[in-house]
Amino acid sequence: MRERSTPLRQEADRRGREGEAEAAMWLAGQGWQIVAERVKTKAGEIDLIIRKPGLVVFVEVKWRARAAALADAIDERRLTRVARAAEIVAHEYATQGEDIRIDVILLAPGRKPDHIENAWMPFS
Repeated sequence: MRERSTPLRQEADRRGREGEAEAAMWLAGQGWQIVAERVKTKAGEIDLIIRKPGLVVFVEVKWRARAAALADAIDERRLTRVARAAEIVAHEYATQGEDIRIDVILLAPGRKPDHIENAWMPFS
């Protein structure tokens, strides 16, 4: 059986957790209620679930060591995975008929978080 937890993978996971914690603190400072973190589904993981009155948001957090690398941090494949995971659990978090959306938070050292609202727009 192959080793899944290499030192490089462990470091990336640690950095990802730190990025998610940083994003959660920043979002809380923006008035968002943090509802859940690292929600696992059969389709994938949702980094953060946040809410404001009438709105539940599923958030993908991406941290990169260099700001220039953020341009390639998120793509349609990753957003599709988050959308599928959100679809599985949305009924558990949007229980009062709230609107739902998928956002992205991009983080890099030395720069303010970039909050991309409504990052996923499904095709009709």
